[in-house]
Amino acid sequence: MAQGRAASASGPDRGSSPLARSAYVKAAFIAVLLGLLFRHEITHIVRLWTTDPSWSHGFLIPLFSLYFLYRQRAEILALQHVRDPLAELLAGGRPAPLTPGQTRPDYLGLVLLLGVLAFYAFNVVSPAGYAYFRPLSLIAALGAVVWFLGGRRLLVRTWLPIAFLIFAVPLPRRYYVELTIPLRRIAATTATALLNSVGGIEAHVNGVVIDIAYHGRHLEPALDVEEACSGMRLLMAFAALGVAMAYLHERRWWQRLVLLVSTVPIAILCNIVRVTATGFIYVLVDPKYAQGVWHDALGLAMLPLALGFYGFLAWFMSSLFVDETPRREEHVIVRTRVAR
Repeated sequence: MAQGRAASASGPDRGSSPLARSAYVKAAFIAVLLGLLFRHEITHIVRLWTTDPSWSHGFLIPLFSLYFLYRQRAEILALQHVRDPLAELLAGGRPAPLTPGQTRPDYLGLVLLLGVLAFYAFNVVSPAGYAYFRPLSLIAALGAVVWFLGGRRLLVRTWLPIAFLIFAVPLPRRYYVELTIPLRRIAATTATALLNSVGGIEAHVNGVVIDIAYHGRHLEPALDVEEACSGMRLLMAFAALGVAMAYLHERRWWQRLVLLVSTVPIAILCNIVRVTATGFIYVLVDPKYAQGVWHDALGLAMLPLALGFYGFLAWFMSSLFVDETPRREEHVIVRTRVAR
């Protein structure tokens, strides 16, 4: 009886369920603290999601992160949270080694959290601060909190949902524009070559502007591959979707890497299709269908096309490389004893 009572008394000190009621209270309390501390950054990001079409996909990123956590729920719930090493030392004991199913707080996470908060404060108060790093500090702080309270083993199971939130942070305007310039030039040059392959059409590219003549008649105005037609919007959204799909696909790591890397050329290819189709509509159909709502609808149609290319690549790799597990033949020898 005394032995059972002692065991029950020491049970709460050594381990408890990681998602007990107190864990929900702690998680809510930490979420409120982070929300209050980074409220200006959160408000700014949400405002960009609602006003800038290039970042409207940002609303979906936290939902994907929650879904990733949901897929890992069995592994997370299987972890047994044991007493932190500092409490063990203060109690006069020595931290016991962890078993494969156990985790405990890691004070390296606390050190990282303090460093992230100091870096965030520097970016806020210093004239040399960089605004782009402020929302990233929120993501880093979230990872540091998980590392500190849940230990490395919990961080291993949650790092991707946390890091995936980076796709929701808009790039600085200057870098965004600089990235669109080469994409616009690639689309304009390729579309010009394809337009010239059709008889009666003469196209010349000048930077990102395509001058078109049809049967000797110069068309005005020239076809300008604007920033919205650069494919950057599709590239950012499809890159985030590619990471999600590569993670969700049950396949070898190198195949996931191929799927992830393929998002860039697929997005560029789809944007070339968009600009070329716009050029043919502009010349052969009616210029009014190459702008306005028709132009936007053509842009939306590129996402299903990109998913089609991505799905074909995934199917091709699954069909080309088939995992065959060799079966071992078991030879059973039956020995009988003959009675004499």
